Amino acid sequence: MSNPTLQAVRGMNDILPDEAGLWLWFEEVVRDWLEAYGYRNIRMPLVEPTALFKRAIGEVTDIVEKEMYSFRDDLNGDELTLRPEGTASCVRAVLQHNLLYNAPQRLYYSGPMFRHERPQKGRYRQFHQIGVEAMGFAGPDIDAEQIVMCARLWKKLGIRDVALQINTLGDVAARQRHREKLIAYFEQHKDVLDADGQRRLYSNPLRILDTKNPAMQELVAAAPKLMDELDEDAITHFEAVQAILQQHGIAFEINPRLVRGLDYYNRTVFEWVTTRLGAQGTICAGGRFDGLIEQIGGKPAPACGFAMGVERLLALLQEDGMQNPAAPLDVYVVHQGEQARIQAWRVAEDLRDGGLRVLLHCGGGSFKSQMKKADASAAVCAAIIGDDEVAANVVMLKPLRSGGEQQRVGLDDLQHKVRELIK
Repeated sequence: MSNPTLQAVRGMNDILPDEAGLWLWFEEVVRDWLEAYGYRNIRMPLVEPTALFKRAIGEVTDIVEKEMYSFRDDLNGDELTLRPEGTASCVRAVLQHNLLYNAPQRLYYSGPMFRHERPQKGRYRQFHQIGVEAMGFAGPDIDAEQIVMCARLWKKLGIRDVALQINTLGDVAARQRHREKLIAYFEQHKDVLDADGQRRLYSNPLRILDTKNPAMQELVAAAPKLMDELDEDAITHFEAVQAILQQHGIAFEINPRLVRGLDYYNRTVFEWVTTRLGAQGTICAGGRFDGLIEQIGGKPAPACGFAMGVERLLALLQEDGMQNPAAPLDVYVVHQGEQARIQAWRVAEDLRDGGLRVLLHCGGGSFKSQMKKADASAAVCAAIIGDDEVAANVVMLKPLRSGGEQQRVGLDDLQHKVRELIK
């Protein structure tokens, strides 16, 4: 009996060559955009100590309680986790390598994250994020800059129908006062709370405000407001963020129920949302996390950052008709005969030395079958080499897209003639 064909893990998807061109184009646009704002790349491991995420994200969160891929290392007994998000890893790396010693840091990272949840459109078990973190900046200007820079990216990508929601979570003392009032309020309405609400009532009541349960919306809408507990510094900070956004023409909505799903946020939080991806409408989210650096073990330092979901952004681009923008192939080299094969290798390498994209035919076959493959390759032209061409030290150059005439070209003039065809 034959072995069954193995499949990828559900929710962890292959990115095939016809799709990868769009990914590469997107990554290049994003890299240029980030570097224009002075952000530098940092790369962290996919696997971190489980304790890092429990300490940073919060043990009473959906991510830590339900979604992390955690395991024990059989070699040394360490508890390890595939990273479910990037901020905690980035902070850990900054502290471990003492990057804040001399100056604040603007950093970005990209790559796969892992969460064990039910796969659906826009939500996968392995998904990709671009993360941006600014550490050592205390003022509202960095909060606003990160929002403004996102607006620039949407414009650069041509993404439409995206709205900005912002909120402030205040500081520790305000959240503690609000927490006590929330617990007292929800205790009076326990019969309305669902299972998640009951579980979070005493451990993390703020997360009840983020419920999507329709039966709880009226209860949540009437709950005590964190805004009523804010001290003057937090209010001033939030007003300054709003003022900068208004100066730059960035429209926003203040959403008092926007709390984010991670415990480390304080003060400014924001989400960019769309109505075009169903339930998975958040394409970019973040905020300030001034307490996280100390929480992980460093000296207190302010910080602010955000992450965007690559799959969700690419889905929006594809919905708008974006095709694979991969650079076209310039030359397909066709050859037949042993001497022609040797010459074809030299020609292909010389053309590549000149910066051209060249596909050298492999696998033999008649000129007719090779030309069919050259046509299917989408190359601009075919360089045809047989025994006669080798003897004369020339190549037959055939346009494949423009409809021009085939021409006999000397090897010294080949690069120039190809460049004339691809203009």
